[in-house]
Amino acid sequence: MVQFLDVILLTFLAVVAFAAVRMRDLFGIAMLLGVFSFLSASLFVVLDAADVAMTEAAVGAGVSTILVLSTLAATGKTVRPRSGRWKLPLFVTVMVGAALAYGTLDMPRYGDPSAPIQVHPIAKHYIEVSPQESGIPNMVTTLLAFYRGFDTLGETGVVFTAGIGVLALIGRRRRQDGTAAEALGPDVVAERHIIVRVVGKMMIPLVLLFACYVQAHGDYGPGGGFQAGVIFASGLMIYMLLFGIDAAERLVPPSVLQRLIALGLLIYGGIGVVNILQGGHFLDYRTLSSDAAHGIHYGVLGIELGVGITVTAVITTIIFTFTGYLRRGSATQQEA
Repeated sequence: MVQFLDVILLTFLAVVAFAAVRMRDLFGIAMLLGVFSFLSASLFVVLDAADVAMTEAAVGAGVSTILVLSTLAATGKTVRPRSGRWKLPLFVTVMVGAALAYGTLDMPRYGDPSAPIQVHPIAKHYIEVSPQESGIPNMVTTLLAFYRGFDTLGETGVVFTAGIGVLALIGRRRRQDGTAAEALGPDVVAERHIIVRVVGKMMIPLVLLFACYVQAHGDYGPGGGFQAGVIFASGLMIYMLLFGIDAAERLVPPSVLQRLIALGLLIYGGIGVVNILQGGHFLDYRTLSSDAAHGIHYGVLGIELGVGITVTAVITTIIFTFTGYLRRGSATQQEA
Protein backbone atom coordinates (compact mmCIF):
# COMPACT_ATOMS: atom_id res chain seq x y z
CA MET A 1 0.00 0.00 0.00
CA VAL A 2 2.82 2.41 0.88
CA GLN A 3 4.59 1.71 -2.41
CA PHE A 4 1.33 2.36 -4.27
CA LEU A 5 1.02 5.76 -2.54
CA ASP A 6 4.64 6.54 -3.42
CA VAL A 7 3.97 5.85 -7.09
CA ILE A 8 0.78 7.92 -7.09
CA LEU A 9 2.40 10.89 -5.36
CA LEU A 10 5.49 10.80 -7.59
CA THR A 11 3.25 10.62 -10.66
CA PHE A 12 1.27 13.65 -9.50
CA LEU A 13 4.51 15.52 -8.78
CA ALA A 14 5.76 14.84 -12.31
CA VAL A 15 2.44 15.88 -13.89
CA VAL A 16 2.23 19.10 -11.85
CA ALA A 17 5.85 19.99 -12.60
CA PHE A 18 5.34 19.43 -16.34
CA ALA A 19 2.14 21.50 -16.31
CA ALA A 20 3.89 24.34 -14.46
CA VAL A 21 6.69 24.39 -17.04
CA ARG A 22 4.28 24.44 -19.98
CA MET A 23 1.83 27.01 -18.57
CA ARG A 24 2.11 30.70 -19.43
CA ASP A 25 -0.32 32.10 -16.85
CA LEU A 26 1.85 33.11 -13.87
CA PHE A 27 -1.09 32.96 -11.48
CA GLY A 28 -1.76 29.37 -12.52
CA ILE A 29 1.94 28.55 -12.18
CA ALA A 30 1.95 29.92 -8.63
CA MET A 31 -1.03 27.75 -7.76
CA LEU A 32 0.59 24.68 -9.31
CA LEU A 33 3.80 25.27 -7.37
CA GLY A 34 1.72 25.42 -4.19
CA VAL A 35 0.13 22.10 -5.16
CA PHE A 36 3.61 20.71 -5.84
CA SER A 37 4.74 21.67 -2.34
CA PHE A 38 1.61 20.14 -0.82
CA LEU A 39 2.24 16.88 -2.69
CA SER A 40 5.85 16.95 -1.48
CA ALA A 41 4.60 17.35 2.09
CA SER A 42 2.29 14.38 1.58
CA LEU A 43 5.23 12.33 0.32
CA PHE A 44 7.24 13.27 3.42
CA VAL A 45 4.36 12.03 5.58
CA VAL A 46 4.40 8.69 3.78
CA LEU A 47 8.16 8.52 4.41
CA ASP A 48 7.54 9.09 8.17
CA ALA A 49 9.15 12.55 8.07
CA ALA A 50 6.27 14.44 9.69
CA ASP A 51 8.52 17.26 10.94
CA VAL A 52 9.72 18.03 7.42
CA ALA A 53 6.17 17.70 6.07
CA MET A 54 4.89 20.41 8.44
CA THR A 55 7.59 22.82 7.36
CA GLU A 56 7.12 22.07 3.65
CA ALA A 57 3.35 22.54 3.85
CA ALA A 58 3.58 25.83 5.76
CA VAL A 59 6.51 27.37 3.86
CA GLY A 60 6.25 25.80 0.40
CA ALA A 61 2.47 25.71 -0.04
CA GLY A 62 1.71 28.70 2.17
CA VAL A 63 4.30 31.43 2.68
CA SER A 64 6.08 31.04 -0.67
CA THR A 65 2.79 31.06 -2.58
CA ILE A 66 1.71 34.30 -0.91
CA LEU A 67 5.04 35.96 -1.70
CA VAL A 68 4.73 34.93 -5.35
CA LEU A 69 1.13 36.19 -5.56
CA SER A 70 2.18 39.48 -3.99
CA THR A 71 4.87 39.82 -6.63
CA LEU A 72 2.35 39.13 -9.40
CA ALA A 73 0.23 42.03 -8.13
CA ALA A 74 3.07 44.35 -9.13
CA THR A 75 4.48 42.60 -12.20
CA GLY A 76 1.49 41.14 -14.07
CA LYS A 77 0.12 37.63 -14.51
CA THR A 78 1.17 36.63 -18.02
CA VAL A 79 4.54 35.49 -19.34
CA ARG A 80 5.74 37.67 -22.17
CA PRO A 81 6.62 35.57 -25.22
CA ARG A 82 10.23 35.75 -26.21
CA SER A 83 12.27 34.13 -28.90
CA GLY A 84 15.46 32.34 -28.06
CA ARG A 85 17.37 29.15 -28.30
CA TRP A 86 15.83 26.26 -26.40
CA LYS A 87 17.82 23.25 -27.59
CA LEU A 88 20.96 23.97 -25.55
CA PRO A 89 19.07 24.58 -22.25
CA LEU A 90 17.04 21.42 -22.87
CA PHE A 91 20.20 19.42 -23.53
CA VAL A 92 21.87 20.72 -20.35
CA THR A 93 18.76 19.95 -18.30
CA VAL A 94 18.52 16.40 -19.65
CA MET A 95 22.21 15.74 -19.03
CA VAL A 96 22.08 17.06 -15.47
CA GLY A 97 18.95 15.01 -14.77
CA ALA A 98 20.61 11.89 -16.19
CA ALA A 99 23.70 12.48 -14.03
CA LEU A 100 21.55 12.85 -10.92
CA ALA A 101 19.62 9.69 -11.73
CA TYR A 102 22.87 7.80 -12.33
CA GLY A 103 24.20 8.99 -8.98
CA THR A 104 21.29 7.33 -7.18
CA LEU A 105 21.91 3.87 -8.62
CA ASP A 106 24.40 2.84 -5.92
CA MET A 107 22.38 4.28 -3.04
CA PRO A 108 21.00 1.75 -0.53
CA ARG A 109 17.32 0.94 -0.82
CA TYR A 110 14.91 2.84 1.38
CA GLY A 111 14.57 1.10 4.75
CA ASP A 112 17.49 -1.27 4.13
CA PRO A 113 18.68 -2.40 7.61
CA SER A 114 22.19 -2.96 6.26
CA ALA A 115 22.54 0.62 4.97
CA PRO A 116 25.57 2.50 6.38
CA ILE A 117 23.36 4.92 8.27
CA GLN A 118 21.65 2.01 10.04
CA VAL A 119 24.79 0.16 11.13
CA HIS A 120 26.96 3.12 12.15
CA PRO A 121 27.81 2.94 15.87
CA ILE A 122 26.70 6.51 16.58
CA ALA A 123 23.15 5.79 15.38
CA LYS A 124 22.93 2.75 17.66
CA HIS A 125 24.27 4.83 20.54
CA TYR A 126 21.63 7.52 20.16
CA ILE A 127 18.83 4.97 19.87
CA GLU A 128 19.89 3.15 23.01
CA VAL A 129 21.03 6.05 25.20
CA SER A 130 18.94 9.12 24.34
CA PRO A 131 15.59 7.98 25.88
CA GLN A 132 17.22 7.17 29.23
CA GLU A 133 19.60 10.12 29.23
CA SER A 134 17.09 12.82 28.29
CA GLY A 135 13.72 11.37 29.23
CA ILE A 136 12.31 12.82 25.98
CA PRO A 137 10.31 10.31 23.90
CA ASN A 138 10.87 12.12 20.59
CA MET A 139 14.41 11.16 19.60
CA VAL A 140 14.50 13.72 16.78
CA THR A 141 13.98 16.57 19.25
CA THR A 142 16.71 15.21 21.51
CA LEU A 143 19.18 15.01 18.63
CA LEU A 144 18.47 18.49 17.30
CA ALA A 145 18.17 20.34 20.59
CA PHE A 146 20.66 18.50 22.83
CA TYR A 147 23.25 16.42 20.99
CA ARG A 148 23.32 18.88 18.08
CA GLY A 149 22.60 22.00 20.10
CA PHE A 150 25.44 23.99 18.50
CA ASP A 151 24.21 23.08 15.01
CA THR A 152 20.65 24.13 15.79
CA LEU A 153 21.94 27.38 17.29
CA GLY A 154 23.71 28.02 13.99
CA GLU A 155 20.51 27.31 12.05
CA THR A 156 18.62 29.76 14.25
CA GLY A 157 21.36 32.30 13.59
CA VAL A 158 20.88 31.79 9.85
CA VAL A 159 17.14 32.49 10.20
CA PHE A 160 17.97 35.58 12.26
CA THR A 161 20.41 36.77 9.57
CA ALA A 162 17.76 36.26 6.87
CA GLY A 163 15.31 38.50 8.70
CA ILE A 164 17.89 41.21 9.33
CA GLY A 165 19.05 40.98 5.70
CA VAL A 166 15.53 41.53 4.35
CA LEU A 167 15.09 44.55 6.60
CA ALA A 168 18.45 45.94 5.51
CA LEU A 169 17.86 45.44 1.78
CA ILE A 170 14.21 46.45 1.46
CA GLY A 171 13.83 48.76 4.44
CA ARG A 172 10.78 49.68 6.47
CA ARG A 173 9.69 52.92 4.78
CA ARG A 174 5.92 52.70 4.72
CA ARG A 175 3.29 54.83 3.15
CA GLN A 176 0.94 56.40 5.65
CA ASP A 177 -1.82 57.01 3.12
CA GLY A 178 -3.92 54.38 1.39
CA THR A 179 -4.91 50.91 2.54
CA ALA A 180 -3.59 47.51 1.62
CA ALA A 181 -6.79 46.74 -0.26
CA GLU A 182 -6.45 49.86 -2.38
CA ALA A 183 -2.78 49.33 -3.10
CA LEU A 184 -2.69 45.60 -3.68
CA GLY A 185 -6.03 45.31 -5.40
CA PRO A 186 -9.05 43.07 -4.79
CA ASP A 187 -7.35 39.93 -6.13
CA VAL A 188 -4.70 39.91 -3.39
CA VAL A 189 -6.58 41.07 -0.29
CA ALA A 190 -9.60 38.85 0.34
CA GLU A 191 -11.69 41.27 2.40
CA ARG A 192 -14.19 41.67 -0.46
CA HIS A 193 -14.82 37.92 -0.78
CA ILE A 194 -17.35 36.98 1.87
CA ILE A 195 -16.87 33.19 1.68
CA VAL A 196 -13.11 33.39 1.90
CA ARG A 197 -13.37 35.86 4.75
CA VAL A 198 -15.79 33.74 6.81
CA VAL A 199 -13.78 30.55 6.31
CA GLY A 200 -10.52 32.39 6.99
CA LYS A 201 -11.80 33.79 10.28
CA MET A 202 -12.64 30.26 11.36
CA MET A 203 -9.21 28.97 10.34
CA ILE A 204 -7.03 31.60 12.05
CA PRO A 205 -7.64 30.52 15.68
CA LEU A 206 -7.33 26.85 14.71
CA VAL A 207 -4.00 27.46 12.94
CA LEU A 208 -2.61 29.45 15.87
CA LEU A 209 -3.82 26.84 18.38
CA PHE A 210 -2.22 24.06 16.36
CA ALA A 211 1.03 26.04 16.27
CA CYS A 212 0.99 26.27 20.07
CA TYR A 213 0.33 22.53 20.27
CA VAL A 214 3.24 21.76 17.93
CA GLN A 215 5.48 24.04 19.99
CA ALA A 216 4.54 22.51 23.35
CA HIS A 217 4.31 18.90 22.16
CA GLY A 218 7.55 18.77 20.18
CA ASP A 219 9.28 16.69 22.84
CA TYR A 220 6.64 13.95 22.62
CA GLY A 221 5.76 13.97 18.92
CA PRO A 222 6.62 15.58 15.59
CA GLY A 223 7.11 19.31 15.91
CA GLY A 224 9.18 21.87 17.75
CA GLY A 225 10.24 25.46 17.32
CA PHE A 226 10.88 25.49 13.57
CA GLN A 227 7.58 23.83 12.69
CA ALA A 228 5.55 25.84 15.20
CA GLY A 229 7.13 29.08 14.00
CA VAL A 230 6.20 28.62 10.35
CA ILE A 231 2.67 27.49 11.25
CA PHE A 232 2.13 30.49 13.54
CA ALA A 233 3.43 32.81 10.82
CA SER A 234 0.99 31.18 8.38
CA GLY A 235 -1.88 32.10 10.68
CA LEU A 236 -0.73 35.73 10.72
CA MET A 237 -0.40 35.56 6.94
CA ILE A 238 -4.06 34.50 6.65
CA TYR A 239 -5.01 37.49 8.80
CA MET A 240 -3.06 39.76 6.45
CA LEU A 241 -4.89 38.37 3.42
CA LEU A 242 -8.28 38.91 5.03
CA PHE A 243 -7.81 42.38 6.50
CA GLY A 244 -4.83 43.84 4.65
CA ILE A 245 -1.23 44.61 5.52
CA ASP A 246 -2.07 47.74 7.52
CA ALA A 247 -4.44 45.88 9.84
CA ALA A 248 -1.90 43.06 10.24
CA GLU A 249 0.83 45.53 11.17
CA ARG A 250 -1.46 47.13 13.73
CA LEU A 251 -2.06 43.70 15.23
CA VAL A 252 1.65 42.82 15.25
CA PRO A 253 3.68 46.03 14.93
CA PRO A 254 6.94 45.74 12.94
CA SER A 255 8.89 47.18 15.86
CA VAL A 256 7.67 44.31 18.06
CA LEU A 257 8.60 41.75 15.39
CA GLN A 258 12.11 43.16 15.12
CA ARG A 259 12.59 42.77 18.86
CA LEU A 260 11.19 39.23 18.79
CA ILE A 261 13.70 38.29 16.08
CA ALA A 262 16.51 39.02 18.50
CA LEU A 263 14.67 37.77 21.59
CA GLY A 264 14.37 34.18 20.35
CA LEU A 265 18.07 33.95 19.57
CA LEU A 266 18.93 35.57 22.92
CA ILE A 267 16.81 32.98 24.74
CA TYR A 268 18.68 30.18 22.97
CA GLY A 269 22.13 31.62 23.68
CA GLY A 270 21.12 32.76 27.16
CA ILE A 271 20.32 29.21 28.21
CA GLY A 272 23.84 28.22 27.17
CA VAL A 273 25.28 31.07 29.24
CA VAL A 274 23.23 29.94 32.25
CA ASN A 275 24.72 26.46 31.81
CA ILE A 276 28.21 27.97 32.05
CA LEU A 277 27.29 29.98 35.13
CA GLN A 278 26.00 26.80 36.73
CA GLY A 279 29.40 25.20 36.27
CA GLY A 280 28.67 23.18 33.14
CA HIS A 281 29.41 23.49 29.45
CA PHE A 282 27.66 25.73 26.95
CA LEU A 283 24.27 24.19 26.03
CA ASP A 284 24.78 21.33 28.48
CA TYR A 285 21.29 21.46 29.97
CA ARG A 286 21.98 18.96 32.73
CA THR A 287 23.04 21.84 34.99
CA LEU A 288 19.51 23.29 34.96
CA SER A 289 18.24 20.76 37.51
CA SER A 290 19.53 18.41 40.15
CA ASP A 291 18.15 15.61 38.00
CA ALA A 292 20.08 15.50 34.71
CA ALA A 293 17.12 14.21 32.68
CA HIS A 294 14.87 17.00 33.99
CA GLY A 295 17.56 19.57 33.21
CA ILE A 296 17.82 18.34 29.63
CA HIS A 297 14.05 18.48 29.31
CA TYR A 298 13.91 22.06 30.63
CA GLY A 299 16.73 23.14 28.34
CA VAL A 300 15.17 21.58 25.25
CA LEU A 301 11.82 23.24 25.94
CA GLY A 302 13.56 26.59 26.47
CA ILE A 303 15.61 26.60 23.29
CA GLU A 304 12.65 25.31 21.26
CA LEU A 305 10.69 28.30 22.53
CA GLY A 306 13.50 30.59 21.41
CA VAL A 307 13.60 28.97 17.99
CA GLY A 308 9.83 29.28 17.62
CA ILE A 309 9.87 32.99 18.50
CA THR A 310 12.67 33.79 16.06
CA VAL A 311 11.18 31.76 13.19
CA THR A 312 7.73 33.30 13.67
CA ALA A 313 9.10 36.83 13.82
CA VAL A 314 11.45 36.40 10.84
CA ILE A 315 8.87 34.85 8.49
CA THR A 316 6.21 37.39 9.47
CA THR A 317 8.70 40.23 9.03
CA ILE A 318 9.67 38.96 5.57
CA ILE A 319 6.02 38.73 4.52
CA PHE A 320 5.11 42.18 5.87
CA THR A 321 8.24 43.85 4.50
CA PHE A 322 8.04 42.24 1.08
CA THR A 323 4.31 42.88 0.71
CA GLY A 324 4.71 46.49 1.86
CA TYR A 325 7.54 47.03 -0.61
CA LEU A 326 5.42 45.69 -3.48
CA ARG A 327 2.49 47.79 -2.29
CA ARG A 328 4.58 50.95 -2.52
CA GLY A 329 5.76 49.97 -5.99
CA SER A 330 2.22 49.25 -7.16
CA ALA A 331 0.92 52.52 -5.73
CA THR A 332 3.75 54.45 -7.36
CA GLN A 333 2.90 52.91 -10.74
CA GLN A 334 -0.78 53.85 -10.30
CA GLU A 335 0.12 57.43 -9.41
CA ALA A 336 2.41 57.66 -12.44
